[in-house]
Amino acid sequence: MTDTDMLPASWRGVLGEELQKPYFKELVDFVEDERARGPVYPPREEVFAALDATPYDRVKVLVLGQDPYHGEGQGHGLCFSVRPGVKVPPSLRNIYKEMAEELGLPVPDNGYLMPWAEQGVLLLNAVLTVRAGEANSHKGKGWEKFTDAVIRAVASRPDPAVFVLWGNYAQKKLPLIDDTRHVVVKGAHPSPLSAKRFLGSRPFTRINEAVAAQGHEPIDWRIPDLG
Repeated sequence: MTDTDMLPASWRGVLGEELQKPYFKELVDFVEDERARGPVYPPREEVFAALDATPYDRVKVLVLGQDPYHGEGQGHGLCFSVRPGVKVPPSLRNIYKEMAEELGLPVPDNGYLMPWAEQGVLLLNAVLTVRAGEANSHKGKGWEKFTDAVIRAVASRPDPAVFVLWGNYAQKKLPLIDDTRHVVVKGAHPSPLSAKRFLGSRPFTRINEAVAAQGHEPIDWRIPDLG
């Protein structure tokens, strides 16, 4: 996993140096040791799935999550998203509920957010791996340094983007973003614990207004039913 080839081609120029740093080598050793002991999610080939789905020069929106889902078959490398056929988790149910009420869109029958990623929504978790059944088990091991570099890379582009920071954890990343050039959409986290403050916050309208003002095609938030 230290090989720069693990990174999607469009991100190698801005992130390749991170993979050569001591912290990243230690992180790789830690994750490999964890995999030797038991299941770690997402699978090795999907750790950088968010970067793979949304090329560096196509990022319109960056949504920051915390760490991957820790249930079997759930996490596949995009924050808030689950594979087709997997039950939609509570936070994503609230995102869909807000989407339905705000935009009048139907609630999808699945939690697979790849259609967003393919339109330029980088669905980035701050921590990219997790031990099965243990939320936040890979927190503080080095992933945050790497994903801070991802945020900085997007924030340093000439082309502006929209950063979506839901909850206190995500909002701690504000110092990495020049909000005079980029738009930051802040709000409560969509988890059941703070859903009362998240619901009604109208983030999708704010995001698309900002995307359009930056000269980009707005995001089509519809997620097709997979039936």
